[in-house]
Amino acid sequence: MRAMLFDAPGRMLRLAELPVPTAGRGEVLVRIAACAVCRTDVHVVDGELPHPALPLVPGHEIVGAVVAHGAGVSAPPLGTRVGIPWLGWTCGTCDFCSSGRENLCDRARFTGYTLPGGYAEFVACDARFCFPIPDGFRDVQAAPLLCAGLIGYRALRMAGAAAHLGIYGFGAAAHIVAQVARFQGRTLYAFTRHGDVQAQNFARSLGAAWAGDSHEAPSRALDAAIIFAPVGALVPAALRAVAKGGTVVCGGIHMSDIPAFPYDLLWGERIVRSVANLTRHDGEEFLALAARIPVRSEAVEYPLERANEALSDLREGRLRGAAVLRVRG
Repeated sequence: MRAMLFDAPGRMLRLAELPVPTAGRGEVLVRIAACAVCRTDVHVVDGELPHPALPLVPGHEIVGAVVAHGAGVSAPPLGTRVGIPWLGWTCGTCDFCSSGRENLCDRARFTGYTLPGGYAEFVACDARFCFPIPDGFRDVQAAPLLCAGLIGYRALRMAGAAAHLGIYGFGAAAHIVAQVARFQGRTLYAFTRHGDVQAQNFARSLGAAWAGDSHEAPSRALDAAIIFAPVGALVPAALRAVAKGGTVVCGGIHMSDIPAFPYDLLWGERIVRSVANLTRHDGEEFLALAARIPVRSEAVEYPLERANEALSDLREGRLRGAAVLRVRG
């Protein structure tokens, strides 16, 4: 099969011919149709996340069809279109797994990081950790739902019942979360890179009541804010923007160092919290909701062999919506 292979930080991905994997016990083999390109992929290939399983096929927003079952597996049935997310395996027995917090499992394995990912034509994955994709989503539109959507949805839940919600970094996750937030009746405020008029207009087109630069004050105090941009300096900026009792949710797996800030910004029972990974319950709940809204992800398509270009465009903020590798079809 064709695959884009990551050998070491600082190197470009290379197109390689690899054996088609075999579905092991408890696994399914999936023929990949599309794989979205996530900010986490950038962190992996840039060496910002330690100890990837090298050489590695990146990618964890995978959509494809089940074409073989490993031993002990009968579902999902052959031919089922499934999505494969970041969380690829957990132990199932630790205190976290036993209490509905499998996203915090210390032994967890992750697709496209410590497990083979979706920048390829096939992948074998744990049958327990893939989701049937609802009808109505094309492959390319479904792929960003598997992380940008899922992590965004978990971050939105952590923001609580916030009626006035700020989003910092208006990319793939934000443009999906915005649709969910508006469906829920929330008022949305979008914060972008300095002078990024295109992103601000994009946010307004999705129903944002206000859009401006990340260090501008919004038109009113926020009940909560979600930070998707991996920029630690946005934490004190968001704390300034939320009202007393408000929550700032850090939605990324990696962020630059948070600078020192006066306690006065945190005082007033403001909360800063992170979001780690996802649970299968998150996936089932979000995909059902996304179909009901329905969420429409905006995607820029790239052929598999142009994965380096997609990563560069994401890294440099040149995208509107999500980047997706079209693998077949």
